[in-house]
Amino acid sequence: MTRVSVPTIDDGRPRTDALLHAERLCAARGVRLTPLRRRVLELVQARTEAVKAYDLLAQLSTEDHAAKPPTVYRALDFLLEQGLIHRVDSLNAFVSCDHPGSPHAAHLLLCTRCGRVEELHDAELDAVIARAATTGGFRPSRARLEVQGLCAACAAQEAPLKPRA
Repeated sequence: MTRVSVPTIDDGRPRTDALLHAERLCAARGVRLTPLRRRVLELVQARTEAVKAYDLLAQLSTEDHAAKPPTVYRALDFLLEQGLIHRVDSLNAFVSCDHPGSPHAAHLLLCTRCGRVEELHDAELDAVIARAATTGGFRPSRARLEVQGLCAACAAQEAPLKPRA
């Protein structure tokens, strides 16, 4: 099982490299990463917590972009289609994908205290979900799991200190 902080690519490259990777993916696929799409991706990548579309819109409006809700939603739809971000259904928000370019299930760990989101990669978990879903003939088209709890940092703050023996 691998836990990866969302704002980085799977090998730990920083966000600037993640953006370069996204640009290369789009170019290889023959799709256009427009300036607005790029800026929306940058804003999502800059956060460790999920970000809502209207928060992105508010931030874009302070930067002198003429973005309206439909344009932001279209940019988010594009980024989702390209696998560059994930939707956090329970929060109606978005996070950066740490494995863009490789199809995978989006299993997300959501900290209920600080809002941090981590992407979880576990081949065994994927296999269990696929096996359980296909029992009885169900054909899954997408798997996404959201687990709410405390991240390691918040859990450590909450745990009482035990005296040393």
